[in-house]
Amino acid sequence: MPKKYSDEMRERALRMVAEALPDHPNQMAAIRHVADLLGMNSETLRVWLRRSEVDAGTRPGVSTDAAEEIKRLRRENAELRRANEILKSASVFFAKELDRPTTK
Repeated sequence: MPKKYSDEMRERALRMVAEALPDHPNQMAAIRHVADLLGMNSETLRVWLRRSEVDAGTRPGVSTDAAEEIKRLRRENAELRRANEILKSASVFFAKELDRPTTK
């Protein structure tokens, strides 16, 4: 699915939220204000903010880089499991071929 917003737009929106925080009673009010200014969904902006906090280490959670690495390793692990199953099947097949008596 293509990205709806560019990375520059995301960074700009997050900067605007940081600048708007002192003028609002809570974080969600600042998020809603900035989202309205930019014409975007406030939930999108809230998710971006949470993700940036996790990536910065100010909020507990798995960072974006770590999540991508985990995803890559899981794919690789699944591929290696499939390869092992194929190799096991092949070794059983060839072992049967070697054990079969030859008729001449």
